[in-house]
Amino acid sequence: MRKFTILISCFLFALITLLLTEPVIAQQEVNTYRVVTKDGNTFVGTIVSEDAEQIVLDTENLGEITIQRNRIKSMEVIDPKHLKEDGDYWFENPHSTRYLFSTNAMGLKKGEGYYQNTWIFFNNVNYGVTNNFSMGAGVIPTFLFGTGSTPFWLMPKVSIPVASNNLHIAAGGLFGTVVGEGDSGFGMAYGVVTAGNRDNNVSLGIGYGYADGSWSDIPLINLNGMYRINKKLYLISENYFVSAGGETVGLLSGSLRWAPENLAVDFGLIRPFVVGESIGGGFIGVPWLGVAIPFGK
Repeated sequence: MRKFTILISCFLFALITLLLTEPVIAQQEVNTYRVVTKDGNTFVGTIVSEDAEQIVLDTENLGEITIQRNRIKSMEVIDPKHLKEDGDYWFENPHSTRYLFSTNAMGLKKGEGYYQNTWIFFNNVNYGVTNNFSMGAGVIPTFLFGTGSTPFWLMPKVSIPVASNNLHIAAGGLFGTVVGEGDSGFGMAYGVVTAGNRDNNVSLGIGYGYADGSWSDIPLINLNGMYRINKKLYLISENYFVSAGGETVGLLSGSLRWAPENLAVDFGLIRPFVVGESIGGGFIGVPWLGVAIPFGK
């Protein structure tokens, strides 16, 4: 077990050292724009002409339109792959790097972050330090209820795209303590691979947990998936498996994510299972409710 701990530590250290210095990658010129006006209208197209007072935008549905610059609220270059055949624009997934609680192998972009809250008590904040390295922190604010012990954790993550941005690998962990409890460290080190894009993907992860100064000898297997149904709705499934003592137990989940451009709300069910046994009594599952709010670039 000690060899495993040393191996994980060296791996994470090497990746973080390598990735904190990002290579300069040439950006392909993109001339598709999304223009939002102050009255709430959104137009997508290419710029035909522009001057200090106005722009002329060639759109799919309306043809060429003229927009006064003093009426523009925001204007940004977008990736044409987000345009559908009918000319509708699907904005980027606002919460693409995480399922319900577990992360995938994709990284936050530099300067981007999000705040995530689950059932009020679980709070996480994650931020992209570089395009390949992010850092997160979380807390359960039990101090609000007059207790002297507060769980707190950090969540470093290194992510590497390896195949045309449709295959990613990542390594990271959750390392925490209970403030006010003395020596009460807990956490997990993990590796994960994700196939797919930021809208539709599957992930396979493996992790080893630790508590009270010792590492587990039994791996936790994590299998997750995300599928974008339409502009604002996603299917999410996050599942855990562990084998011990001759039996396999775990958690299965299914949920919907409603995600307009600046918010993501998850609601679904989580159900424990034991292979070869059934959970009776009409039990369906434990409800899940989470909210994520992106910030930054």
